[in-house]
Amino acid sequence: MTTSSDYGASSIVVLEGLEPVRKRPGMYIGTTSQLGVNHCLNEIIDNSIDEALAGFAKNVTITIEENGYLTVIDDGRGIPVDVIPKYKVSALEIVMTKLHAGGKFNQGAYKVSGGLHGVGASVVNALSDHIIVEVRKDGKLYRQEYKRGIPQGKVEKVKESKMGLNYENGTGVSFLPDPSIFTETTEIHYPTLKKQLKERAYLIKRVMFHIYNKKVNDRTAYFFDGGILSLINDLNRGKKTLHEAIFINKMVGDKEVEVAIQYNDSMAESVYSFVNVINTHEGGTHLTGFRIALTKCINNYARKELAQKDTEDALTGDDVKEGLTAIVYIKMPSTNLQFEGQTKTKLGNSEVQSVVQQSVSEYLDVYFEENPKVGKEILGKILLAQKARLAAKAAKEAVMRKGALEGSALPGKLADCQEKDPALSELFMVEGNSAGGTAKQGRDRKFQAILPLRGKVLNTERAYLDKVLAFKEIKDLVIALGMGIGETIDYKKLRYHKIVIMTDADVDGEHIMTLLLTFFFRHMPQIIENGHLYVAQPPLYKIQQGKKIEYAYSEDQKEKAVKRIGANGININIQRYKGLGEMNPEQLWETTMNPVNRVLKKINIEDTQEADYVFTMLMGDEVPPRKKFIVTHAKSANLDI
Repeated sequence: MTTSSDYGASSIVVLEGLEPVRKRPGMYIGTTSQLGVNHCLNEIIDNSIDEALAGFAKNVTITIEENGYLTVIDDGRGIPVDVIPKYKVSALEIVMTKLHAGGKFNQGAYKVSGGLHGVGASVVNALSDHIIVEVRKDGKLYRQEYKRGIPQGKVEKVKESKMGLNYENGTGVSFLPDPSIFTETTEIHYPTLKKQLKERAYLIKRVMFHIYNKKVNDRTAYFFDGGILSLINDLNRGKKTLHEAIFINKMVGDKEVEVAIQYNDSMAESVYSFVNVINTHEGGTHLTGFRIALTKCINNYARKELAQKDTEDALTGDDVKEGLTAIVYIKMPSTNLQFEGQTKTKLGNSEVQSVVQQSVSEYLDVYFEENPKVGKEILGKILLAQKARLAAKAAKEAVMRKGALEGSALPGKLADCQEKDPALSELFMVEGNSAGGTAKQGRDRKFQAILPLRGKVLNTERAYLDKVLAFKEIKDLVIALGMGIGETIDYKKLRYHKIVIMTDADVDGEHIMTLLLTFFFRHMPQIIENGHLYVAQPPLYKIQQGKKIEYAYSEDQKEKAVKRIGANGININIQRYKGLGEMNPEQLWETTMNPVNRVLKKINIEDTQEADYVFTMLMGDEVPPRKKFIVTHAKSANLDI
């Protein structure tokens, strides 16, 4: 490990200049929307995290100031401030003004880094209206300020910190995003920041992350002693687990492998992978190695327990997935990292696959021998999954033999649209035959299709695919969408790129909406991820005075409309819509289906982990968590029964 004294100006390597950043910010941070502001803050945080990964920082504090500045302070070694002879400029100024300048490009300064794939402090500097950097080293405090990337003076010694950098050693960066660059907003998205910091706190155990949002007076701190074991406990919150988490930790050369595995009684899989605190959303070689090893080891154990041959009903990767919660975490030299994919979140190092595969295989083979009770619990769960998979396959094949899932025989109650381009086509799933009939009359048949749903659909939270396909309303929906279901699902065959849930604005309507959301989340998540799922917002009230009519979509809109229309003192009529069927076709079109006037809520998944927990808690078998949720939130419920 590098010592504090080794981290000086000689550790800083410069690759290229900074000039293009302000001209083409999107090339460096992806977007100048709110996501870009978060990206900038993450770049500064990553520098502090690298100090923590190197073993020097134990505290990272992020403050959202009332004046819009974003401040990050750590108690690491502090950015070097001495002059680099080659450039005759302070190392701090080089780091802040030269693109790809920093200690991560030097083999010795950082062995493990989370920030190498990022753009660094210099880009944040270029995209900030104002930035202050303070460094405390060897009992002395240094400061330098910049305006839109340009130094406002040399690095100078100062007596007091402007941002509260009171550690013996450390770095503080406070920047104001430039409103001429971030024209949409210079505010960060606070929930996303908290989620990312919590994730990092799990991965870097025993490092305290402090967050202080002065704008909303919110203080949060994250500190986890158990690392990824703490994370796996969080992921399985509200679920019935089958065994204590299995933890694998092995050093192979310059690579450290950490894996946590725990099965629960759900049907969903929850697997996360990381490299040097980078969330590899798209997976990569480390995840491939893990999956191969897990499937192989469980098959080995099954053969011993069941005395069956290699080819006899071998368990597949899909069987092994059910109820699996796992974390695969690799720490390796940042200079050797290779990423694939546009978002740079897929690990490409081929050698990592064999390292993970070997580490997991060796550990699990011994673990199952020494813990037969756990082995049998896991095997029992997986054999049930295999049985369900074969039953689902048979059910699907039976349906496909009739031509249904291939789209050759659309459901009779589907009123399809004339448009054949999925990008221009809309499907409305409408509650009840009565409202379905109204919607069919009121729609624009050129591009709007209507699928009436009779009654409440199946709760698919804990339903296997054979049961799902046996339920007529869902089978009709799957056929209408045209892309199949299960392991052979093909999202390219989706027949509508706007899928709209349209239910009554009452308790039953919201229940049906929740059941449909559960189906899409568990069985067709990519429809949500690709932004194809919406919820229609029919009006709650019709406010009429003579021939003058207005529609209100909320209580607040109703009150404002009443005041506006009733200003002349003449009596007005207020109608509360209980269902879609109460509107005539023209009203339904004008208020809820006409693209010019309608209000659609787009469904997205901001936090997959939290969404998984909520669906499990609200729609699963475990009653106590759901009861606790209902009691806790009862007073905030607005029921219109």
